[in-house]
Amino acid sequence: MEKIKEIIVVEGRDDTRRIKESLEADTIETNGSAINAETLKLIEKAQATRGVIVFTDPDFPGEKIRKIISRAVPGVKHAFLTIDEAKPKHKGSLGIEHASPESIRRALSKSYTEVLEQETVIPRQLLLDAGLIAGEFAKRRREKLGERLNIGYTNGKQLQKRLNMFQISPDEVIQAMHQILEEENDN
Repeated sequence: MEKIKEIIVVEGRDDTRRIKESLEADTIETNGSAINAETLKLIEKAQATRGVIVFTDPDFPGEKIRKIISRAVPGVKHAFLTIDEAKPKHKGSLGIEHASPESIRRALSKSYTEVLEQETVIPRQLLLDAGLIAGEFAKRRREKLGERLNIGYTNGKQLQKRLNMFQISPDEVIQAMHQILEEENDN
């Protein structure tokens, strides 16, 4: 079974169980978005010793946890599931615990390290020209771009920041957008 060196930060016990079914890894649970100072200290220690991958649900509380950790523990890695990968088979909310082992392994293998002193790599005009910020298809295109680049879903305001934070090049965005637009034209 594949082993991950970094410690994976997840929201709860069900996420830990699903991770351990998918690969060999240690986890820290935040117990939801009410993340406390003790847990942040533990994450800080983990980052200093083995590194950390933040792997939260693709929803508002998951993003909130991600932001709290990023502010408190700079330089952590981030892994993302798509909304479809995190959907429950029946009823319930989005969660890592619903993802397939393959989706979990893929997301963790494509984790990004957050760059603290980020230069603006992606100009806002590029995002406007690609129809990612304004227009009737902008939301759907951002969803597709997030899936293709493995950076999770963002709204229009967050997109440029996240692309820069993970140092994704304009060429990567342009290439992904060409594929997305081809798919749109085929449908």
